[in-house]
Amino acid sequence: MEAAAALNESGAAAPRLPAGGGNTSLELSSRPPAPAALNPWDVMLCVSGTAIACENALVVAIICYSPTLRTPMFVLVGSLATADLLAGLGLILNFVFQYMIRSETVSLLTVGFLVASFAASVSSLLAITVDRYLSLYNALTYYSERTVLCIHTMLAGAWGVSLCLGLLPVLGWNCLHDRTACSVVRPLTKSNVTLLNVTLLSASFFLIFLIMLHLYIEICKIVCRHAHQIALQQHFLTASHYVTTKKGVSTLAIILGTFGASWLPFAIYCVVGDPDYPSVYTYATLLPATYNSMINPIIYAYRNQEIQRSMWVLFCGCFQAKVSFRSRSPSDV
Repeated sequence: MEAAAALNESGAAAPRLPAGGGNTSLELSSRPPAPAALNPWDVMLCVSGTAIACENALVVAIICYSPTLRTPMFVLVGSLATADLLAGLGLILNFVFQYMIRSETVSLLTVGFLVASFAASVSSLLAITVDRYLSLYNALTYYSERTVLCIHTMLAGAWGVSLCLGLLPVLGWNCLHDRTACSVVRPLTKSNVTLLNVTLLSASFFLIFLIMLHLYIEICKIVCRHAHQIALQQHFLTASHYVTTKKGVSTLAIILGTFGASWLPFAIYCVVGDPDYPSVYTYATLLPATYNSMINPIIYAYRNQEIQRSMWVLFCGCFQAKVSFRSRSPSDV
């Protein structure tokens, strides 16, 4: 996420080390050095950012292109795609600036951009989870103006907090002038006396993960209860009852499992890691975290029937009636 680094003590730019070498963490530099050797981990992050940007740019274009995609669900999906798109662009810019413009100011801006983008992405995922829960728990009043206001309020709060977090490194909350306070992801600090530090960001992630876990458990209960009630109304439990329930639970498990598998290693390492550890550890946990932004469009956008319909119209110019699409409700998982 915030793949970056600090100045070395002499003030000269620290050279880029090979993937497995040395007890250093990811480093920024402040003065133009001699051309640095290309780090394969940085290349992989740049490739990941390119794939993320392309995938999510398509989702944003589809939602903006289609007037029918204006429901709260698609507003949230659009917010997630926008955040992931910015994160992908941030990874690309971080690579470019890291090897072409070795500037402390530019590096801080890039780090702040990545912090804000990934924070907005995680916050949008939480907002989508809340929306899915509300669409099932308050199904009769879901399409009211109150729901729209609630969604817009959640998004405004999520993006506001994310932007503030992104600005803090630039405004001085960094460890460029105090190497002892650095975390495994420089220039973010690990000290608890600062407003922005890796420990606080990791704790926020764990909290969001637990909230999502709780909400998805409640969603599973509601889905199972609704399917059972429908089956009882038909006086017998049909095979479709079990299929529908199993499919819903499996999808929720995939969503939460993907999110946890992507971000948990990085969040845990930020807490337990030491800045003297080899940088390969930071890269190895950071790279899977970026994959979450690569998988999000597949889970939340491309599987949706309305998105598929809009893609067909966008690329083919017309909708062929022989292709069958089923409109999905916001509560579909």
